[in-house]
Amino acid sequence: MRLTRLATVWARGIGQMRRPFLAAAFPMLFVVSGGAGAQPAPVPGDALPSRFPAAPRVVAIGDVHGDLDATRRALRLAGAIDAQDRWVGGRLVVVQVGDQLDRGDEERAILHLFDRLAHEAAAAGGAFHALNGNHELMNALLDLRYVTEGGFGDFGDVGSALHASDSALFAYHAAQRGRVVAFRPGGEYARLLSERNTIAMVGGDLFVHGGVLPDHAAHGIERINAEIRAWLRGDAPPPPWVRGADSPTWTRVYSTEVGAEACATLTQALATVGARRMIVGHSVHRQGVTSYCDGRVWAIDVGLGKAYGGPMEVLEIRGDSTTVLRDGAPRARGR
Repeated sequence: MRLTRLATVWARGIGQMRRPFLAAAFPMLFVVSGGAGAQPAPVPGDALPSRFPAAPRVVAIGDVHGDLDATRRALRLAGAIDAQDRWVGGRLVVVQVGDQLDRGDEERAILHLFDRLAHEAAAAGGAFHALNGNHELMNALLDLRYVTEGGFGDFGDVGSALHASDSALFAYHAAQRGRVVAFRPGGEYARLLSERNTIAMVGGDLFVHGGVLPDHAAHGIERINAEIRAWLRGDAPPPPWVRGADSPTWTRVYSTEVGAEACATLTQALATVGARRMIVGHSVHRQGVTSYCDGRVWAIDVGLGKAYGGPMEVLEIRGDSTTVLRDGAPRARGR
């Protein structure tokens, strides 16, 4: 029996089904276009929307990589949570662009914090969107090279009854098996990740970990999200979007050495999707949040976790206005 089938049977057998937190925030599937043109049709069998209405205030947070303290600081800087980690953002929309996993020891707490905040935000009329980055998808691919010792220990109890009986786990060290059970397609935490988008659009702003290239836009962000979700659930093989230098979670076209050619590519992708600008993570900018292509793409991975020691910055969006918030003192950039 294939590894994914084993994981699926196990996960379903013990009833580890979780409520999709995006569906809790938006129970009716709808599409809101940021530009002109026909609106995409829903993807059959996929209940989660990829596009959401514009909000008066949106805050985007970059990669957090297993650093719970930095995550909390970023959320407080955004005005999303109080000192007890409760949602106080009201109608605020927060988008975290992926890479909650790897390089840190507190990933499990971050995943559960984000899950809870999504429900609390929805109840208050706001929204919290945690996207999948390349490191979430790497864990589902069982590429564990960036997992810390503490990261393995954090998931050591997951599926412990299977550790001695599931032959698929014998290839892994005993300390790694909980993590494998947790994140292999169909596993408890892979299913949690399947309740998220990889690409999301809020009003006219397109959020993704690496970048949406013209080929991705032509395929459709709804289809890409649906195909990745089906794989994470253990219901399909991995689609091409989960790996490779040109995938939505891996490309650095819009965040490293961005020149005229990249900006032309951006223009084509934005027009196809119907977006006005793109917000990406993935490539660390220790100098702080940076914009390219006349403010049409924003790179917000500032390395705010312990692994990089970058500045504490998040990007605030109010309509056409963008402001970088840093340690409580905003500094305006872009338009």
